[in-house]
Amino acid sequence: MNPAQIGIDQIKQNMRRTWMAGDFGQIARFTTQGAEEFVDRLTIRPGIRVLDVACGTGNLAIPAARRSAQVTGIDIAPNLLEQARRRTAAENLQATFEEGDAEQMTYPDGHFDLVMTMFGAMFAPQPQRVASELCRVCRKGGTIAMANWTPAGFVGKMFATSSRYAPLPAGVPAASLWGDEKVVRERLGPGVSKIVMTLRTVTFDYPFPPGDVVEHFRSYFGPVQIAFSKLDESGQRAFAADLEALWDEHNKADGGRTVIPAEYLEVIATRA
Repeated sequence: MNPAQIGIDQIKQNMRRTWMAGDFGQIARFTTQGAEEFVDRLTIRPGIRVLDVACGTGNLAIPAARRSAQVTGIDIAPNLLEQARRRTAAENLQATFEEGDAEQMTYPDGHFDLVMTMFGAMFAPQPQRVASELCRVCRKGGTIAMANWTPAGFVGKMFATSSRYAPLPAGVPAASLWGDEKVVRERLGPGVSKIVMTLRTVTFDYPFPPGDVVEHFRSYFGPVQIAFSKLDESGQRAFAADLEALWDEHNKADGGRTVIPAEYLEVIATRA
């Protein structure tokens, strides 16, 4: 194994530990409505084969299963998959959840009619491999659907704030580049015949003030939790203050609530 491969394997192991930290289900539940709206805009008919890449706790997979699609979800974090299985069982739905790598999927070429991912595959460290795999496992004429946080949107700004305290590993591009239309065309272009991109928003609505939102993310969102764990006491105070200032600046509510529209790029591509 060459040194570069050893490096990327370590990065992936660290990413797996990061996404297993905290309790992402507590974060994902605040974007379930946005996920259902995303699925509503896709053509999902009974029986079609659907793959949810980096599925997390099932925010896309579950509404797809409600439409009687044959749904498979993959993720690097087994604890998130277990939550997805419990949520699916609670609704008496059918879906398969498997541990898997968005950069090296085990499915045959052209196996799925629809390949989708929401705020998931964008975090894989080798985006060109992700783009290639999304195209490979989708049948010709099938649909590849992505929802990716934009660099200029609120979540992109939160990532930028976090990166000042916990920089990305050398050579790993910012996840929010998947929210740049030009970058998406460069990455997916060789494998698709058509791409339609639309800026949309998910509204974060928390029944507590910005300071408590920061503590919520610190407790439950793995990347933020790990970033805090690497800082000394002074760094943790500074990081928390910067995050609270960001949430407070963008908050559209008062009276102890936090409501923020978060921009993302919806990508709907047709497999060539």
